[in-house]
Amino acid sequence: MDLRPHGCDNSNLDFVHFTNATISCGARHPQMPYLMATFASGDANSSNGQSPPNGKSIIALHQVIKKYEGSAGAVVALKGIDLEVRAGEFLVVTGKSGAGKTTLVNMVAGLDRATSGEIWVTGMPVHRLGAEKAAGWRGRNVGVVFQSFELLPTLTVLQNVMLPMDFAGTYSLRQRRERAMRLLEKMEIAEHARKLPSAVSGGQQQRVAIARAMANDPPIVVADEPTGSLDSVTTEAMLAVFKDLTSEGKTVLIVTHDEDIARGATRAITLADGAIVDEGR
Repeated sequence: MDLRPHGCDNSNLDFVHFTNATISCGARHPQMPYLMATFASGDANSSNGQSPPNGKSIIALHQVIKKYEGSAGAVVALKGIDLEVRAGEFLVVTGKSGAGKTTLVNMVAGLDRATSGEIWVTGMPVHRLGAEKAAGWRGRNVGVVFQSFELLPTLTVLQNVMLPMDFAGTYSLRQRRERAMRLLEKMEIAEHARKLPSAVSGGQQQRVAIARAMANDPPIVVADEPTGSLDSVTTEAMLAVFKDLTSEGKTVLIVTHDEDIARGATRAITLADGAIVDEGR
């Protein structure tokens, strides 16, 4: 089957290297460098002989502090966070804007570095990793779902899902296609595989984004306001998807203001001014 996106005149797309494909079919997407950093491969598969303080937790943060330096002085985004998450949990992080929710999720995903403290995820001391090694580790261990989807507009739905496998060098080309199709079938959007993201609805784009996050079969999925731009019906469908992931043993960590999502979680924590002020099941 011809999987070139509709409207693309280049008949020689290199499906193995999608960065070339985006250039062939249109302007480079502004998020390409960030997506490459999110999904990139690298040598970060060992924890240098170290072990997390509590081996039972797939995520463990201990006295994590994050400060940002600005023109008006230092801003403390996280203040001594202690948090442990067991495998298979569905954890929701709530709180007002500026509470530190996104910063916390970025710490878990290795997208940002702590000023001090320890961050252990899948047995890896993420707080010790440089940017390149963090990207390599993340590409195989953490699936990231963005609020604004961040699908590359010049790639088909199928190609977007194949993207992390290409960057991480996992699976053969044939296996990547087959796995991407299975994930799209699981998300109930396989019939849109050949379409561009702009040709499907917002809810369908988010399903594609979740399929992409699962491309390398990571044990953890993190999402920052994944239903923020979706209607209530689609939000309910997304909640069911995240619950399904936890039933399969995945650990899901979501930042949200949506009360329905929070009620559907295994556990919820509330942040205020960079500190955990409430925690419940």
